[in-house]
Amino acid sequence: MNFVYALEGSATGGGAGGTLTMVLMLVAMVAVFYFFGIRPQKKQEKENAAMRNNLAVGDEITTIGGIIGKVVSIKEETCVIETSHERTKIRILKTAVSRVDVKAEDADN
Repeated sequence: MNFVYALEGSATGGGAGGTLTMVLMLVAMVAVFYFFGIRPQKKQEKENAAMRNNLAVGDEITTIGGIIGKVVSIKEETCVIETSHERTKIRILKTAVSRVDVKAEDADN
């Protein structure tokens, strides 16, 4: 019986000191997860939203699906792109824009 109680006493870390250590480790793990996981993702989402809000007619874009085209018109949530020499027009959601390859003002120069 004494052997079992001795093991239980050493497994808990000696009382309040062990509990404090566990709480500090948990807080440290949450902080690391926040700074390496959540914070960079939020920053990337803000950058993507700013890029989509700053779309202009004449920008050359690539969609999430890999379609490359030039922006012809922009509305609140959608834009129309022209994709080929045949001037094929596709209406897409702004959220489908992956990146802006060439800005309109850069294409004119």
